Amino acid sequence: MTQNNPQVSIILPTYNESQNIVNILKLIRENIPKGIYAQTIVVDDNSPDGTGKIVEDYVSSIKKIAENTIDIIHRKTKNGLSSAILNGIQNAKGETIVVMDSDFSHPPQIIPKMIEAFKKYQCDLVVASRYITGGNIQGWTIKRKLMSKIATTIAKKGLGVKTNDPMSGFFAFKKNIIKELNFDALGYKFLLEVLVKTKGVNVKEIPYTFENRKFGSSKLDTNIIIDYFKSVFKLYKYGKISEKQEGRTSIRFLSKAGRFFTVGASGLVINYLVSLLFADGISNLWYIHATIIGIIASMTTNFILNKVWTFSDLNFTITHTIKQYGKFVSFSSIGGLLQIGMVFYLVDIQTLTYPISLIVAVGLAAFGNFILNKKLTFKEKLWN
Repeated sequence: MTQNNPQVSIILPTYNESQNIVNILKLIRENIPKGIYAQTIVVDDNSPDGTGKIVEDYVSSIKKIAENTIDIIHRKTKNGLSSAILNGIQNAKGETIVVMDSDFSHPPQIIPKMIEAFKKYQCDLVVASRYITGGNIQGWTIKRKLMSKIATTIAKKGLGVKTNDPMSGFFAFKKNIIKELNFDALGYKFLLEVLVKTKGVNVKEIPYTFENRKFGSSKLDTNIIIDYFKSVFKLYKYGKISEKQEGRTSIRFLSKAGRFFTVGASGLVINYLVSLLFADGISNLWYIHATIIGIIASMTTNFILNKVWTFSDLNFTITHTIKQYGKFVSFSSIGGLLQIGMVFYLVDIQTLTYPISLIVAVGLAAFGNFILNKKLTFKEKLWN
């Protein structure tokens, strides 16, 4: 195997990783399996702490003795993780690509297991997973774990991804599986885009323990969260419901109704949690006031989720959104009155049991809400 033909390319996106980069590069070199020639590509987003220069100096010091190559790509601005990964792939010479972080949260000791998995399972994509048996997370707060779980659930339920850890930043794939694909490279989760756009490829998950960084600061901030939701929406439009699945009008109608009811179910959870938070948590409000706040919170989240997910409306201009929100709340209130009236009629007039009456009433009210909001709030044709 000549050094002009590496078998594996390992991509390390970096931004302000001066405290980690040399040690992670050393550990990667130590964990390349014997007989495998690897190319490590550091993609640096013009780190103010001099990460790129540190890599250059390190490469110069080992150039004559290195069995594998290390390349550095200097980018002029901070353009995001997915963009950096894509830039690395464009410069990768290996037929197998490994993507990982440079802060030791992704242990290089897992790289040999990933390479072995391709041979053992004849797969196209290997995901180092925190959420299968043997996987774990160390050093995260409960809040961070909850955010990760929510993001993972959105990816799996909203985009139809079957992988247990689609939000993993540690994965490897055969370069040929993305040969004909165009990538948006938006946000932090490149793997999610690969999973959605390469449906049908053979995926194998192997467990690993994610360890929170010891040096440097986390890159997670509000902008990354916003980019995640933008990315999910774009990927949803790309792959969640194909033309074949939604080719018939009836299927499109039922699909949107299903999304509407799913959002309604999430609203019940939000209503309960927010009400409880204000009644027994941060302010000890009178339970009636806390319940009102919970209702407002759930109506608001229901409106936003239905606007973006169910009806694919991204027009958030102030006047337009306020008008829609007013209609949505009005129709939701009508649905509540319909539910109360229907329960009374079925229990007192038709003498049905309350649980059965409640199920019927909730179902009719939810369907009525869907029809009214579909037609009048989001201005869609009724039967599509």
